[in-house]
Amino acid sequence: MPGTVSGFLQLFIRFLAGAFNICLLVRIFLPYFTGFQGYRLYQFVYEITEPVLGPIRRVIPPVMGLDFSPMIAMLLVSIVRMVLNTLVLRLF
Repeated sequence: MPGTVSGFLQLFIRFLAGAFNICLLVRIFLPYFTGFQGYRLYQFVYEITEPVLGPIRRVIPPVMGLDFSPMIAMLLVSIVRMVLNTLVLRLF
């Protein structure tokens, strides 16, 4: 059946992008709740998001205490998702 592989890959890409964006949102709001730094959820979210946020933060440091790296990461994730979906449509 044509389109089955491309549909699955597009769904998978959308799922991964959504899951990463949720991790970014958790990373943004979790520090406001004190005492969560020791929990596995915080450690997991930190380990997943820091490889993306760290390089962005080195290029664009926080301005007056505001860290814009999660917003930039979300923008980059959506751009990568659109590019990958376009490639999947053309390849399959």
